[in-house]
Amino acid sequence: MTMVVGMCRTFRDRSLDRCFQCFPCLSDPARRSSLGLKVALVMLHLIYAGILFLFDSDLIQKTKREPWYTALYLLLFFATLVQYFITSGSSPGYVVDAMRAVNETNVIYKKSSIASKQPASSKNGSLIVTVEGSQSARSFQGNNVASWTKLVMDMYPLGTPIRTCTCSYCNVEQPPRAKHCHDCDKCVLQFDHHCVWLGTCIGQGNHCKFWWYICEETALCLWTGILYITYLKANISRAWWKAAIMILLLIALSISIIFLLLLLLFHSYLVLTNQTTYELVRRRRIPYLRGIPERVYPFSKGVCSNLYDFCCVRSSSYSLESLPSAQELEEKSRPYTCLDVLTCRCC
Repeated sequence: MTMVVGMCRTFRDRSLDRCFQCFPCLSDPARRSSLGLKVALVMLHLIYAGILFLFDSDLIQKTKREPWYTALYLLLFFATLVQYFITSGSSPGYVVDAMRAVNETNVIYKKSSIASKQPASSKNGSLIVTVEGSQSARSFQGNNVASWTKLVMDMYPLGTPIRTCTCSYCNVEQPPRAKHCHDCDKCVLQFDHHCVWLGTCIGQGNHCKFWWYICEETALCLWTGILYITYLKANISRAWWKAAIMILLLIALSISIIFLLLLLLFHSYLVLTNQTTYELVRRRRIPYLRGIPERVYPFSKGVCSNLYDFCCVRSSSYSLESLPSAQELEEKSRPYTCLDVLTCRCC
């Protein structure tokens, strides 16, 4: 008996080794877990849509009469899955990548200034580090040869020790709003949270993609729920077992819809006020937000500007925001008046 068990274990280990050789991504437990979640999510979508078309004969007849209706539903179905994989495969914007972009820009600037005295931006237009602060916005494209440490320290108030800005895990200087993610083991620019379902962090680089995925997923769940309710109204007295399956799926779908709607509203509020989930939840523990009143949004530039930066920022650029000065905080904490509304101060 022991010999048989040993042979089975040996066969299993050899099979796993061959599988890991063919698919190296499966050798990492974290990647296996992420892949399993992706497969589970895709299967859930297929199950809900498949059972709907399998049970609802009226929907099939309607598809023959009005093919555009089903075509729009299937288009939203596939667009949601595509957006999910795009978001899960996108980079949240790591501090190491921004630091590398600055260093490469410095090297190119030095070479170009010696060879042809041309600005580095003409040869390195894809690497842009924009620094926004109390002064006018500066585009760091090679015309400034400051090091990463000096660039980061200039974003903090004078007298801030470098230990306060240095990550103890990555040993790199973190700009404001950056945080180390223990799941990714990297520092993320404008860290929002680590999404388990996506298997990646949500940060500056993919927050917009994440919002669009939530929006599409919410719309798809609402449409699917309406189709389920329509089926139950017309066929609940025919086959009881089909109705029981549809009711159980509809209950789970309703819980998902509530969660997705709340998540969509929450992240829409964060976008309009230029905040992150981490900053909102841990506001009292973050050193640079401790002394700021809760109703004051230190990084907000107005609703329209926040929306523009969120939707239209280039994926190849890294936007680093300096901490606002005391004068700017005082201006943002001033209550709104009728004149402020007329002059579009909130925008």
